This record gives sequence, C-alpha cells and structure tokens, in this order.
Amino acid sequence: MLKAAVRHLLHYHRWYLSLSVAVTLALLPHRESQAPNRHLEDVRDRDFLTVVSRNTPTSYYEGRRGPTGFEYELARRFAEQLGVSLSMETQSDIAGVLDTVASGNADVGAAALTLTPGRADLNYSTAILELQPQIVYRRGLSPVDSAQDLVGLEIAIIRDSGIGEVLRRLQDQFPELSWREAADLEVADLLQRVEDGDLDAAVIFNHQFTLNRLFFPGVDDGVTLGESLSMVWAFPASYGLGLQREANAFFAQLRRDGTLARLVERYFGHEDYLEYVGARTFIRQIQDKLDDYDALFRKAARETGFDWKLLAALGYQESHWEPRATSPTGVRGLMMLTNATAAEMNISNRLDPAQSIDGGARYLREMMDRLQEEVTGDDRLWMALAAYNVGLGHLYDAQKIAEMRGGDPYAWPDVREALPLLQKRTWYSKVRHGYARGGEPVIYVRNIRRYYEILNYVDRSQQQFFQLNERAAGEDGDDGPDYDRIPPIL
Repeated sequence: MLKAAVRHLLHYHRWYLSLSVAVTLALLPHRESQAPNRHLEDVRDRDFLTVVSRNTPTSYYEGRRGPTGFEYELARRFAEQLGVSLSMETQSDIAGVLDTVASGNADVGAAALTLTPGRADLNYSTAILELQPQIVYRRGLSPVDSAQDLVGLEIAIIRDSGIGEVLRRLQDQFPELSWREAADLEVADLLQRVEDGDLDAAVIFNHQFTLNRLFFPGVDDGVTLGESLSMVWAFPASYGLGLQREANAFFAQLRRDGTLARLVERYFGHEDYLEYVGARTFIRQIQDKLDDYDALFRKAARETGFDWKLLAALGYQESHWEPRATSPTGVRGLMMLTNATAAEMNISNRLDPAQSIDGGARYLREMMDRLQEEVTGDDRLWMALAAYNVGLGHLYDAQKIAEMRGGDPYAWPDVREALPLLQKRTWYSKVRHGYARGGEPVIYVRNIRRYYEILNYVDRSQQQFFQLNERAAGEDGDDGPDYDRIPPIL
C-alpha cells in the first residue's frame, strides 16, 4: 500500500515538475530579450504561415468544397488575421507533427495536440477546447461502467495523444492494467477494430466518438476517464514568443465574440441531429437500397447542379427511398411530390422513381433560385430545403419574423429559430401566409444535413474501409507491427 502511494506521488511529481519547467522556461525574461517577436516577424516577412496537422475528420481533411476541419478553420482564420496566406502540411502521426514544429519546419502544430511535458523545444498556446478521454467498447461485452472494468480487456489508444498519460496515472490505482499504443492508426481504425472484435475497447476523446459513432453501430460508449485535457497549438521554442502570443490573443477574441463556440458546435456539437437508432437504420439502407437509385440521383444532380448525395439525403428524408410512398395528405413517390408540384415540374407519374427524383431536384433548384440574393453559401441551401418542406411563402414569413426579432433574415440560424414561431398566433398573425407547422422544417433540414453528412463520410471512406478490412483479414490476432504494448506494473 505504501509502495503504491509513493509510486503515485513520484509519478505526479515528475509530471508536474516537467510541466512547471516548461511553463517557467516559456516565461523567463531572458528568452523574451533574445527575440520576442522574431517568429511573428518572420511569418509576416515571408507572407505565409505554415501549419502542420494530421489528415483526420477532427482536424483537417479535404471536403466537398475544399479543405475543411475544425483546426483547419482555426488556422485559416488565424492566417487571415495575420494578413498572410496559409500553407497546410500533414504528418502521419502526432510525434511527427511535434518534431516538425520543434525543428522549425512548420510555424504551428495543430492536430488535436495536448500539452507534452518535458519537451523544452516546444511552446504551447492557451487551451483551445477541453478534450475528455472516454472509454468505448464492443457492443455485447459487459458494460464498462468504471475504470476497473478495463482490467483484463484488450485495449488500444493512439500514441502521443495524451491519453497514455491518463492511463499511466490510472495504473497507480490498478497496477494490473495493460494496453496497446499505436502511432499509425486513426480513431476510425480503432473503432473499426473494436467493432470487428480485434480489440475489446479503446480510449479516445469524447468529441471524436461523437463525430464517428454513427458509422460504428457495434461500438458503445462507457465512462469517461480522469480530468479533461487541453487541446493546444504547438510552436517552436527557439523562435521567440511573438507568434504564440498572437495566437493566444486570437483565441481569446474568438471566445469573446462567440466564434469559437460556433465552430465547436458546427464540427462537434450536432450529434442530436439524428436519433441514433435512426442513423443506424439509414446506414443499413445505404447498403441495401441506395444502389437501386444511385444513377438516378447522379443524373438529376448533373442537370440541376446539386451534389447527388444531397438529393439522395432529401429522398431518404421524404420516403426512405420508397418509390410508392404515399402520405395521408396525398403527396406521393420517392421525393413525395404534391399533385401541384408534379404538374409544375411536368411530372406525369409521381410513382416512377426517375420522374420523381428529376421533379424533386428541379423543384429544389427552383426554391434556391427564388431566394433573395442576400442569402448566400450553405444558408441558401438550408433555406431552400426548408422551403421544399414548408413552402416558400412560409419561409418568407419566417424571415420576416427573424427580422422583427432583431435577427438576420438572410442567415439560416436566425430563420431556423423563427420557423417554430409560425405555430404561435402572436407571430403568425403578423405575417402574410399565417399558421404553419414551423417546427417540422427545422427537424427536416437537420435530418437531411445529417444524412448528407453520413453519405459524404461513407463515400469518402469506402477505400479506407476496404483497406481496413484487408489489413484486418491479414492479422493473426497478435499485436502485429502497429502496436507497442504497455505492460502491467505488478
């Protein structure tokens, strides 16, 4: 008992000592006197900022409209504030990101990094957001309701993510705890291995599970582990503190004006867009039914300028891809067209999938084209989808209500808040088209967005999952080259 307590104290002592040294070195006056703004001046002189990241859904990846991701968005805005262009580079693992920054080959490291005590060659920003380690485990196992339930399970984590330190501290309480660490795997790889039975469990950050859970229905979430860690950016310690301080001021401003909260919500905060069981059903439907209509959605997309996956998401929301679907109000077909809309789109048979998809795509394009020119970007698409559901007149009314309430009638978030008010007499009596079930288009649009998101993920990841399956098929059940095993400390 005494030995465990001493070991525990020494462990924490080493960790806090390393952290204290790193912080102290970063604040020493003689470091400032050397070249406090050298790094910032270099970036402005060369007119570009080099950021090294990892190609992951939570940090930086190529989206349908170009580069995207939470940390890419931060890096882009930071470069704009500095008045320079942005150069993004990637490394395959976290150690590679940190080494690239420490060597001066990148200005900033941004890859869901946590503080790494003991690295005197790096400085760190203030916390960007909190990262909470969480256990995830294979559905069908006994629930993992406590850290002790990890003992005896085959567990893996991503090396250098910061979670290893959490587990090492946990070993002081449960010396028999053991796990595997891998640098060359991503969160999706770990979740796939858990679902396939190669691992019993993994420890990742909860925002990573939120982003990926819909695609791994065989993985369940267990308890959180320890206190949250801070996501930070890394800077080379040898170049002064100018760029680091500029980044800290940048993050402080994003917090004050609400931009950071909005970015967190956009990238990580929409798990409730789609009820979990419904999402799992959707993924099965992709496998079972989408091939029957894939070519029709693609053809309609080419003719109307939409992404075919958006049209497929719209079709699923309307009918679950059932070509003979009929509602009590008389709308029919895969895209659930009314008689009036079918006539307007010159559709003779609403139950014919080709005609229905063609008519629905052209009707959505009409809604887009009839919106005010002030409605731009994704806001234009979300409002067009709402109009597809509730009618353009009611959407205009919601815009008017948004304006009455001091909001922006051309911004979807403000119009989204106004739409449910069409159900309240105090509001619908003030606008032209009167009562509407305004809550429905809000749910309608958010479901389509989530379906669309899943379709984009599946489309983007087909090759990745093929490679995962190939690799999994070649494994023989041992640790293989991907892992280092962290043994018990008995």
